[in-house]
Formats: sequence, C-alpha cells, structure tokens
Amino acid sequence: MYRLYCRRYASTFSLRYTTKNEPILEYRRDSKEIKQVQTAVDEYKSKVTRIPCIVDGKEIWTKNIQKQVLPFDHKHVLAEYCYADGSLIQKAIDSAVKNQYKWDLMPIEQRANIFLKAADLAADLKWRSRLVATTMLGQGKTVFQAEIDAACELIDFWRFNIQHLATAMAYQPISTRDSDNSYMHRGLEGFVAAVSPFNFTAIGGHLASAPALMGNTVLWKPSDTALLSNYLVYKILEEAGLPPGIIQFVPAQGEEFGRKITQSPNLAAITFTGSTKTFKTLWKWVAENLDNYRTFPRLIGECGGKNFHLVHPSADLTSVVIGTIRSAFEYSGQKCSACSRVYIPRSLSKEFFSQMKTIMSKELRIDSPLKSDTFTSAVIDRASFNRIKSYIDHARSSSSTKILVGGEYDDSTGFYVQPTLIETTDPKDKLMCEEIFGPVVTVHVYDDNKFDEIVDVVNQTSNYALTGSIFCQDNKILEKTRERLINAAGNLYLNDKSTGSVVNQQPFGGARLSGTNDKAGGPHYIFRFSSPLAIKNMKEPLKTFKHVSME
Repeated sequence: MYRLYCRRYASTFSLRYTTKNEPILEYRRDSKEIKQVQTAVDEYKSKVTRIPCIVDGKEIWTKNIQKQVLPFDHKHVLAEYCYADGSLIQKAIDSAVKNQYKWDLMPIEQRANIFLKAADLAADLKWRSRLVATTMLGQGKTVFQAEIDAACELIDFWRFNIQHLATAMAYQPISTRDSDNSYMHRGLEGFVAAVSPFNFTAIGGHLASAPALMGNTVLWKPSDTALLSNYLVYKILEEAGLPPGIIQFVPAQGEEFGRKITQSPNLAAITFTGSTKTFKTLWKWVAENLDNYRTFPRLIGECGGKNFHLVHPSADLTSVVIGTIRSAFEYSGQKCSACSRVYIPRSLSKEFFSQMKTIMSKELRIDSPLKSDTFTSAVIDRASFNRIKSYIDHARSSSSTKILVGGEYDDSTGFYVQPTLIETTDPKDKLMCEEIFGPVVTVHVYDDNKFDEIVDVVNQTSNYALTGSIFCQDNKILEKTRERLINAAGNLYLNDKSTGSVVNQQPFGGARLSGTNDKAGGPHYIFRFSSPLAIKNMKEPLKTFKHVSME
C-alpha cells in the first residue's frame, strides 16, 4: 500500500508543488461530521486507552504509570501511559542516531510522500473525527477549537512544509565551464529532541514531523495533558508509512528527559514549545555541555506572551469588543497568543466595559466542551488552575485593581475558571506584565491625549514579544504606531484580534522572551533542521599550480 502510494506521488511531486489551506468543517447539528465526532467521543469516553512508549518501532512499558484525566471532569481517567526512564531515553537516543543516516539517504520525494499521505489520512473523516474527539476530551477544547487545531492546522503543517521544501529545491548554484555545482539539503548529524505543549495537538505533530521531513530522527516528548491526541498523531504517521525508529514516542518526566538529551554528545537540535522558564533551563543545560557535543545544537523555541490590544480613540468599538472576547477567552485563554492586556482610551472605556460585561455575563457559556453551545471549558490541570487563581486573588487584594466581571473559580468537578475582566489604574501592575495563560484580561484606561505615551508603555511593559493588535481607523496614526511597535510583537494584527494565525498566512513566532522567532508555518522554519551541502564537481583534472598571470 505504501509503495503504491509513493509511486503514485513520485511522478506528481515536483518543484512546482503547491497546496492550499484545509477547509474548516462547520459541525452543524445533525451533520455527518458532528455525528462521527460524537461516535468517537463516546468510544474514547467508554474506555481507558493504554499508551506505551515507542522506541525503534517497539511498544515498551515501564513501571512508572501515569494517568490523563478529563480537565472538565477530573475524576474520569481517559488514558494510562508510562514515563520513559533514563535507560529507555538513552535507548531511544541510540536508536535515533543509528537510524538517521539511512533515513537521510531516502530520496526526499519518498519522505515527502509519507507526510502527504499523513495529511490525507488526517483529512479523512475517519481519522479526523478521532483527532477532534481526543483533543476535545483530553485538552478540553470545543469542537470548533479542536477542528481548527487538531485537523486543519496539523494538515496544513504537513502539506505546506512540503511546499516550502519544494520551493527551496528549485535553487541550484551556478555551474561553470570548469565545474558542475550543486546544493542539497541533508539532516542534522545526531538526533533532534521535540518537546511539545498541551494546548495545540497540531504543534505536537509539527514539532516531531518537521525535522523528520528534513532527514532527521526525533525523540518526541509529548505533553502529559495531550497524550491521547498526540499518540493518535503518531499512529497516523505510522499508518502513512513512517518507518520504525524515525520518531521515538517517549513520554517522560520533564527534568529527566531534559537532562538526558542535553548530556548526549549526539544532540543536534531541540525544538520546543512551552514556558520561557523551561526553555531557559534547557538552554543553560546545553551551555553546560557545550564541550561534549559533536556539533553545535540548534535551539528552536516558542515560549510565552503578554499580548496586547492597543486601542486608539478612532477604533471601531465593536471590533475591539468582539476581538477581545475571542482573543482573551477562547480556549480559556490557553493560547500563547491570547490577549491579556488592553489599553483603552477614556472616551471609549464606558461603552467598552458595558458591552464586555453584557457579553461575558449573559452570553458566554462555560461548561463541558462536549455541549454544542459551550464557548469555553475548564483549564487544563490543577497546576494551571492554581496559578490562574493566584492572579485573580491578587486582583481582589490590590488597591490598584478591580474585578469587573468573573473572578470565580471551582475545581470540585473540573478545573473551571470563569472569564475574568479586570481594570487597573497601574499600567505596570503584574497583571499587565506577567503571563497568566488563563481566561483573565486586564484593562488600563488612558487619557485620549496621551496615546503617544501609552504606545511607549505598551512597548516597554513586557519582556515578551509574541503577538499584539492595534485598533485604529486613522491610517496615518496606524502606520506610525506600527513602526513604533515593530519590536513588540512577532505577529502584529491591525484592526483584528491577537489570536488566530493560520499556517502560511501568518507564520507564527515571537522574539524577546517569547522565543527564537523561527516562524512555524512559514517558508524558513524547516531549514532550521537542515545542514546544506554544497558540492563542486570538476570537469577536468588540474594540470598546473600556476596562475595564468604567472605564465
């Protein structure tokens, strides 16, 4: 089956390969797709899925058994999995290093075909419904949020990475009458470690597969709270024809995994999405081991954000309100791009707060993600719940802050935090500076005539630079403000919310403490995992050491 597929695609894959974004299914009531998702949800809810480590294609169980629960019903166990211990992580490293050379020698069209097939499988309703269902259950996403993530974005990553590779393959250096010159992409020598987050199933699949496409072997450490959906991604790749031992699936305790990979002389790269603190720790451990490495490891990281909505007095208020609701509270604010600070002019503030209160109090249903009219559900786990709770408690006790809507939380059944709107008179309050990663947005009201000053405040307040939005209908001021905030965000939105980047439409990533800004979903990301080789082939042997000028 796999060979037939490769032969079919080998003749069509070319330097002109192009694709388009995967259409989003609507999941209307009684539609075929919603019925299939409901069936998949019922199937996974009715059992406990057992998830092993997978090393060199073999399923391996250790004694350290963990459980993944539903975040909106934490007494319900969704899956059991095991942590890889140090010896198993080392075995995975050895397997990856052993397999890399042969994998890298596979014709690049054949590698590409595997990921094209994986994309086709994920787009088919059979696998798509399972991806959506496991993301809804394990990560607490509504059907729409799961669809745009686990289906559309994952498929887009797989297809557009191949388009970007095909475009790059079009380049060849100049040959001369004396030599034929060529240029090829090869994988990195050693292995790549992929550490993926809970909040996007697609990021897990992308972090593991993008290096593999380029000829690398990968140790994939999925998030504990995204195990089931990530395991399903692995099974799709397996069915698509990914050979054993190319991606090692190794859930593990974070510090043990990090220590083990950074101590290996064969570490070639770390691709990471998660907290800035963890990425800094990995970077320090790499530095500690720098003299031991066979090659300089590449560090690719996408971390946190303290994303802003900056509102000018000329802004369209409806766009501001709707954009803030969606950016701050979709998926309970558990997106690194979520809006968590708003700067609003005094002339718009009264109506802004009024509209926000109305929508938040009367229209946002916070409930199980399995209910069709739920807007958002519980946060991912107890650690997140406690962290978000501490910020809300700070807002209650601080003299410079006032909770306008929300502020309630309850972990008796699930880890529920109500969408919370806070006003602060202090633009440097920690609610305006620190990442919360939850459904909490803080607003600072400024005098209309101090817009220029507030632009500087936006730029200087946070050490993050991931996303931000400017709402302004005056084009001259909009352009000037964009120029002034050029380093404040890696993804800047004009008159739109700060979330919702789409693969190959808004390549995603930020600078400062938000990461290395390598722009996942764009044309250059995959080449962080390539070590190009330039080859010169002389047509005639050299006959003399003398230059013409010497004769």
